[in-house]
Amino acid sequence: MGTVPCQLAATIIMKNEHTMFDYHGSIPPVIRRKNLTDALARALRRSRVVALVGPRQSGKTTLGRSFVPAESPNYFDLEDPVSLARLGEPRTALGALRGIVVIDEIQRRPDLFPVLRVLADRRPGRARFLVLGSASPELLRQTSESLAGRIETLPIAGFGFAEVGTRAFDKLWNRGGFPRAFLARSDTDSLAWRTEFIRTLLERDVPQLGSGVAAPALLRFWTMLAHYHGQVWSAAEPARSLAVSQPTVRRYLDLLTALFMVRQLQPWHANVGKRQVKAPKVYLRDTGLLHQLLGIRSHAALLSHPKCGASWEGFVIEEALRAVQPDEHYFWATHQGAELDLLMIKGGRRIGVEVKRADAPTLTPSMRIALADLDLAKLVVIYPGTQCYALTDRVTVLPVRDLMTGLR
Repeated sequence: MGTVPCQLAATIIMKNEHTMFDYHGSIPPVIRRKNLTDALARALRRSRVVALVGPRQSGKTTLGRSFVPAESPNYFDLEDPVSLARLGEPRTALGALRGIVVIDEIQRRPDLFPVLRVLADRRPGRARFLVLGSASPELLRQTSESLAGRIETLPIAGFGFAEVGTRAFDKLWNRGGFPRAFLARSDTDSLAWRTEFIRTLLERDVPQLGSGVAAPALLRFWTMLAHYHGQVWSAAEPARSLAVSQPTVRRYLDLLTALFMVRQLQPWHANVGKRQVKAPKVYLRDTGLLHQLLGIRSHAALLSHPKCGASWEGFVIEEALRAVQPDEHYFWATHQGAELDLLMIKGGRRIGVEVKRADAPTLTPSMRIALADLDLAKLVVIYPGTQCYALTDRVTVLPVRDLMTGLR
């Protein structure tokens, strides 16, 4: 393959089409995504085809253009008529290229996947393909069928602690991690961007998937789901409220999950002699979108809102998953009342996480049960304070600002 550009491990600068976002706070106007850039570079060295998937506006295009400039003949944007015209004969157009080839918005041309399979199997390989796309059922289905064993998938989300720094905690929690929402000049501008993002996703992106779900119906469901954030999923009440069947609301939930808008945190089943909860918990993955759907307009309003604790729980869980990148992750709960917010399995070790929005968390009976029944290597209680302290030899209370290092 061609040489990988030396800037692969460099800083990714998030900017709008014309100028850098204007900052007036303590966060510098450069957001470093070095970990993600390095992970993508490693994936391209290992695999003939790499898919960078995630929601729109999460930074996929910016990252792709750090590997191949937009003006390069190796760059295709499938929302650009010129790129579409160049791919009129895809086997000929792509077969002549060398080095890294970027194809943006790949879900718009699923017929390209069989071509990529043929090109990936060539010996010697002339090119490696980086395909960018919104996480969608069509994208995932085509890659699994056409490129099984040939493709490596790397998910991308918005900004996190590792990229914006712990001083931006309140801002990141309030606005969410989408670059333009986080980098907006004011909360009002951020809110306006999130409102437009939701509208565009429902009115343009969802219909392109051929789901047949009307935008108003999905918006009502999404708004209802925001009020269920952090709760165990049950289709019965949403179905009654929307006057549709339970399979229909399940389809709505799966659609938003496939678009990376919702996380279904699956339950852990263990043979521990207790009746365990077997339905998933649901979280909106980006707290900025959660707050928009709940009508929360500012950080002050967030702190007094009934869903403040649930919002904070979901935010911490997303950051914990980023920090550890576990092999598997679940929640655990029994019908007797014991529960664990997050169970992560990494290298065979079981790490438990409890999220407590309290001044000084203490050891609870539920934690003792989780330690014994789940055979945890350690249990970390994450809270909004500033002091780290031990509750037992395996239970530590950790400030949220130390989450990136304290969970590893």
